Amino acid sequence: MMNATRTDFLRAAAFSAAAFPMLGNAKPVGKIRVGIVGLGMRGKGAVKRLSKIQDVEIVALCDLREEMVSRAAKILADAGRSAAQTFFGTEEVWKDLVALDLDLVYIAAPWRWHTPMCVHAMKNGKHAATEVPSATSVDECWELVDTAEKTGKHCMQLENCCYDFFELQTLNMVRQGVFGELTHAEGAYIHTLCGLIAKEDGGYQGQWRFHQNNTKNGNLYPTHGLGPIAQCLNINRGNRFEHLVSMSSQQAAFTAWAAENNKPEMAALENYRGDMNTTLIKCAKGQTVMVQHDVSTPRPYSRIHLLQGTKGMVRKYPEPRIALGHKWQSDEQMKELAAKYEHPLSRTMGAIAKKVGGHGGMDFIMDYRLIYCLKNGLPLDQDVYDAAAWSSVMPLSIKSVAKDSDRIKVPDFTRGKWKTNASLGIVDVDPAKLPVVGM
Repeated sequence: MMNATRTDFLRAAAFSAAAFPMLGNAKPVGKIRVGIVGLGMRGKGAVKRLSKIQDVEIVALCDLREEMVSRAAKILADAGRSAAQTFFGTEEVWKDLVALDLDLVYIAAPWRWHTPMCVHAMKNGKHAATEVPSATSVDECWELVDTAEKTGKHCMQLENCCYDFFELQTLNMVRQGVFGELTHAEGAYIHTLCGLIAKEDGGYQGQWRFHQNNTKNGNLYPTHGLGPIAQCLNINRGNRFEHLVSMSSQQAAFTAWAAENNKPEMAALENYRGDMNTTLIKCAKGQTVMVQHDVSTPRPYSRIHLLQGTKGMVRKYPEPRIALGHKWQSDEQMKELAAKYEHPLSRTMGAIAKKVGGHGGMDFIMDYRLIYCLKNGLPLDQDVYDAAAWSSVMPLSIKSVAKDSDRIKVPDFTRGKWKTNASLGIVDVDPAKLPVVGM
């Protein structure tokens, strides 16, 4: 049975007669004034990276905990940057940051705050960039889209894996037709996180990620594996996700870990999500997509990153390999392909990105490209429609799992614009227009 909500139907009908155009260019900005909300594991790194970009002014820092704000302020001072205004102490203090004269609100708070903060920022005249997932419900996905269209402000989901060097090479190879017509793709977030999820101090503030995993059963974190392959498949730009089915295994690995690590209160959980979730998505152009999620099982990290087409295939894990026939390319052939199809962003910014750091440099390329686009009035590589479509897999997979793997319709967040939108090109930057400092 295909599922569609009355809300989706009414929303599409309301906008069908006079749909807003797809968001593209915004007015160029000289110096980008940024406020950062959430200064834990991801936010601290963002402060360091953004302080390396010349035309970024970090105006304000915000976190619930004063010690996190002080730590971030020291990073700015050590980088020779001007002191920022600081906000801490209450769950609503971030609104005082948004009220400042800012161009961009950069959000690295827990998941439940992503949509409310983005919406509030856009309604107050700021662009928004948020850590993944950008939304945790379909209604939140629509709220992001509706608000971005009404305000004309960008809302970018900070999917750093789209800027991984191998994923960028893959995108370039797809665009140049190396793999022929794509027919299938696979992505994942497989990452053993039991210790971090269960940690009370020094982990996720207030154990928020444990509570997410203990109350939802589905693919809770789809975008790391899904984002790069969605760009290759032209999702929202000539193609779209149509429907999905999802199923989860039983839960075993987390309680086994808890029992072995003297966490008896976590060793007999009734509602903790299944160890492995597998979600299958059907695309409008016929392709199938498999996305997996497992943060409990003790196994090596993987995002899979597999694409196959009529002329060959590529996969990243457990090691990068490409096949253009019946056999894998040799190590020497892999080097030749890497040199031939290196993405311009990697060629232009790769060396300095590796020096700045952040997951091997992809975090810095992501931040740099975001600021570059805002400064020069360019459309973003990831827009609000991507944020909505990629993030919607979480709530839709939860719904499918709860309904015995029922077939669930994926809303068309572009309201039909996907049919005529141009695909994401092979973009580049000119560092002379946005220098990197302090290196």
